[in-house]
Amino acid sequence: MTNSKGIPGGTAQSRPADNAPGRNWLPVIGLMFSAFIFNTSEFIPIGLLSGIADDFGISESAAGMLITVYAWVVAIASLPLMLVFAKTENKRLMLSIVALFVLSHIVSGFAANYNMLMISRMGVACSHAIFWSIVTPLAVKVAPEGKGATALSMVVSGSSFAMIVGLPLGRTIGLLVGWRTAFLIIAGIAAMIFCILAAVLKRTPSDSSFSLRKLPGLIKSPALLGIFLLTLVAITGHFTAYSYIEPFLGQVAGFSNTGITLILAMFGVVGIIGSFIFSGHYSRTPRPFLLLAVAGLCLFLLLLHPAAFNPVTAVLLCLLWGFAINSYNLTFQTEIIRNAPDGTSVAMSIYSGIYNIGIGTGALIGGSVCSGIGIPYIGYVGGAIVLVAAIYFVRKLMPVLLGTGTRE
Repeated sequence: MTNSKGIPGGTAQSRPADNAPGRNWLPVIGLMFSAFIFNTSEFIPIGLLSGIADDFGISESAAGMLITVYAWVVAIASLPLMLVFAKTENKRLMLSIVALFVLSHIVSGFAANYNMLMISRMGVACSHAIFWSIVTPLAVKVAPEGKGATALSMVVSGSSFAMIVGLPLGRTIGLLVGWRTAFLIIAGIAAMIFCILAAVLKRTPSDSSFSLRKLPGLIKSPALLGIFLLTLVAITGHFTAYSYIEPFLGQVAGFSNTGITLILAMFGVVGIIGSFIFSGHYSRTPRPFLLLAVAGLCLFLLLLHPAAFNPVTAVLLCLLWGFAINSYNLTFQTEIIRNAPDGTSVAMSIYSGIYNIGIGTGALIGGSVCSGIGIPYIGYVGGAIVLVAAIYFVRKLMPVLLGTGTRE
């Protein structure tokens, strides 16, 4: 369902009366914590890439395959797993995937070799594949009446908070006591989140009305198909650069380990700020968010290398870049929920799968750039890829999105 502003909210009949506002937000808060730990795990190899490479005696581009394979497993598994578990009650499914997440990180922490680490990361990827298919529509479903946009922003804020605290803290732990300890700490935190979800998350019905027969109609939606195509290209460009931002900031921009950690944290800070701005303004003025998400992302990637010659401009560029990618994540998840009121979880699983194809392909292209023409050029290559997406978006997709659904 959507409210009068086109943002998912739900119906009064489907929610209890708001007689305990704080308690009603606990399920959303639990899901926000889950998003935090899942995103911390997804991107922590970026912050620990050098340590993992040194430990196993491999190159940084070879270690970057952890990011690529992880993303491709998510991409391949998202839709099939979501179709298999589409009729599973949401709380049971969420607890099951968090349990798999915990177990896989324990294996990561004790990995005897690179192959064992890769297999454990594939286990995390399978849990990730279902998690991001259900967490945003579930957050909207369990949120207090009319607060769907806020709930969505909170979940995405959990992702941004992973960049502020999770990724930099994981990197710091990795530098001090080793990357294995960082993975084991993630397992411990995830186990605590499992207990929180078991206590506060209410049983909610799955999206059982969706069947495989409806899939072609979902894919043929002009708005959804456009978002899927855009995401494939734009996220490939983004992760061509972002997958190797740690060595870029050290080798090209000349930042110390502490400086890199702080920049990664600030990258997430602007995501939190952006989430608050989004929840208050997107439904009324979507156009600026849409343009920032794609055209802004393209511009900031192209300026990455020129900005690296001065510490101030390098930091400012990373802040703007962080704001743009956060706007992308919020904007297009909202548009998927708005344009797929039936079969939202399946549409989100397709989006998650395509997003992760972009992550994996971007990491692979970025690794080739680093091994070929050199790490200083990752922003130019990534920006050129996003430029293709930006041209398509402005000419084709943005008019479709602004012309569909109910907007003020």
